[in-house]
Amino acid sequence: MSERITRLEEQVAYLTKTVEDLSDVIARQDRELDQIKRRTQMLMEREAQRDLDEGGSVPLADQKPPHW
Repeated sequence: MSERITRLEEQVAYLTKTVEDLSDVIARQDRELDQIKRRTQMLMEREAQRDLDEGGSVPLADQKPPHW
């Protein structure tokens, strides 16, 4: 019986380590996604400004509807 308990404790320890490792990966990926979102937004704003500077109009997606 104690051998079975030892084996179960080892499994729990292994699974706990795996969960902690996966949690670290998810936290890192979340930080990377936030950074990518900020950079993408910055690039979109920069490109929209470049279009305006070249004489273009405000992109339709950035225009408010006429009823606003």
